[in-house]
Amino acid sequence: MVCTVQMLITIAGGVTEVKTDIFVTSFGPVSDVDREYTMDMFFRQMWVDERLKYEGPIEILRLNNRMVDKIWTPDTFFRNSKKSISHNMTTPNKLFRIMQNGTVLYTMRLTISAECPMRLMDFPMDGHACPLRFGSYAYTSGEIVFTWKKGPIASVDFPKESISLLQYDLVGQTLSSEIFKSNTGHYSVQVVHFHLQRKLGYYLIQTYIPLIMVVVLSQVSFWINKESVPARTVAGITTVLTMTTLSISARQSLPKVAYATAMDWFIAVCFAFVASALVEFAAVNYFATLQANRLKKQKARQDKLEVLATGSDDDDTVSSDSSPQEGLKRRNHSVCRSEGGEAPPLPIFLQQGSAFPQIPQLAGTSPIDKYARILFPLAFGLFNLVYWYIYMAKDTMEGASSIVLNT
Repeated sequence: MVCTVQMLITIAGGVTEVKTDIFVTSFGPVSDVDREYTMDMFFRQMWVDERLKYEGPIEILRLNNRMVDKIWTPDTFFRNSKKSISHNMTTPNKLFRIMQNGTVLYTMRLTISAECPMRLMDFPMDGHACPLRFGSYAYTSGEIVFTWKKGPIASVDFPKESISLLQYDLVGQTLSSEIFKSNTGHYSVQVVHFHLQRKLGYYLIQTYIPLIMVVVLSQVSFWINKESVPARTVAGITTVLTMTTLSISARQSLPKVAYATAMDWFIAVCFAFVASALVEFAAVNYFATLQANRLKKQKARQDKLEVLATGSDDDDTVSSDSSPQEGLKRRNHSVCRSEGGEAPPLPIFLQQGSAFPQIPQLAGTSPIDKYARILFPLAFGLFNLVYWYIYMAKDTMEGASSIVLNT
């Protein structure tokens, strides 16, 4: 008890500087759904304790890790960790050394699962700065100050084999020192931001290329004959259902955010193109039905005029005959000629070149299809050009967010 009080008085006499550095043995995985990352590391701390000075031929005392409990150590904890594991197999993975001038080196192997705030508006072309914050739990900045042992550039070391992530590229890290303000005082905090850039290849293969192929497939229906109603209807409905399935599967690997991501915008536009192709065929079929009804009415009107014209000629012939028997003979003679293959001439207003409108043909390509064959691919190609130019030229890496100063 006396030793503990003396130790606290000694520490209270000045500020203890704790120098830290990190050696990352493995980084990952990174979870977008849970918004966290996991890393395995050697966490090193070094400080000077004047009471541990000694003289002798041994420059460095390499002590057993059980001796750590006999001396004072910083109460370091990771502020944004969700789960931390200190490895104890086969024995506690700790290194403890004391030098002649009282310098203490304390190293331990840890696995940290830390929170990583993510803004997914640019997903899957996004980049994130995942922080790791640590400091003293009870001692304020007037008692303990944390610093980087090798400076703000080389104090976090990554071997090449530890940065092979499946969905991200670890492009670098940023080190800083901050002061955390709370109701109990100001605390020294060390911050590392790991910069992660998402790999686009997986999403190109699984989402973007299938979406583009579905849109192209939906536009093939513009080249199918408009009379092939079942074929075009099946093609349109199939592409719409396929687009719905792709959009649902693309969302499964993401948290339920309330805003639209870059992939959501692409899916929405592709869905609009596919749905528009189905609506386009509905418009073609609608106008073709109107045209068919119009032609049916014109044909009925034409037949009626032909009947009236034929009846007028017969009446004139009958009235000019000298006797009813002669008129009957002429009418029978006209019928016989018609049955023999010689049709009577049409009236003047029904002949070629007359002012009466000619009957257009229903067969052939619709004008709407002709325009759609050009406008739809052109619009979709222009959209892809603008979309990929914006997101490829944009710096999507998030900046390192600062620590909250008041709690």
